[in-house]
Amino acid sequence: MPKITDAVILMAGSGSRLGASVPKPLVPISGRPLISHIIDRLFGAGVRKLHVIVGHESDRLLVGLKPLIPDRMELHPIKNPLWEKQNGISLLSADGQVNAPFVLTMADHLFEASVLDILLEHAELDSLNLAVDRKIESIFDLNDAMKVQTRNGFVAEIGKSLTSYDAIDTGLFVCSTEIFSYLKAARKNDDCSLADGVRLMAHDHKVHAIDIGSAWWQDVDTDAMFARAEEELSARANENRFAREGQADHDK
Repeated sequence: MPKITDAVILMAGSGSRLGASVPKPLVPISGRPLISHIIDRLFGAGVRKLHVIVGHESDRLLVGLKPLIPDRMELHPIKNPLWEKQNGISLLSADGQVNAPFVLTMADHLFEASVLDILLEHAELDSLNLAVDRKIESIFDLNDAMKVQTRNGFVAEIGKSLTSYDAIDTGLFVCSTEIFSYLKAARKNDDCSLADGVRLMAHDHKVHAIDIGSAWWQDVDTDAMFARAEEELSARANENRFAREGQADHDK
């Protein structure tokens, strides 16, 4: 498994679709702030420097974020003054400030540990690697999902409006710094989305599609998605508790 110690989390937006009274990464889900679930996964995979791209209510967000960082993880906030633009501009804020290769994820995408394990195990560190979900029938809000067309293990096309696709973008990447040059090339009117940069890179045959198999993840973008994610986390917590109790009974 590649040793990757840096991660970037995009959290500059306002999260207005969820309509929370606190910054979206701090919204409690399954008894803990949303972002703490993601931090735990990254720390467990060996990430020790966390670059967070902040913008909307950045000071308030960072006050709530700092106590959630493990002792052996360094927090590196990067402020994006153009946070109202698309997420490609947010990632460009990290250009020159993050070591490659790095994990990239979103502040509102939950995933179980095996998703990151699979991605890291199969990542090619000199290119871009995207964890994709081929369980299309399990996607909660398919209309809102970022669709992916793959070919021979590579991403061929990406976009929410694709009509021909065989996978869904989970929002979890392993990146080389080359992503920054593609985002710059994708800018139009000083704006671009992450998908714009990924699309250009895919057209150059540089984006590996890594299938997460049966592993679980969930975007948390709306109230309905939030409810679905909380239900899934609660079910998984109960499964783990029953497993521990069963093991304890067996050991008696």
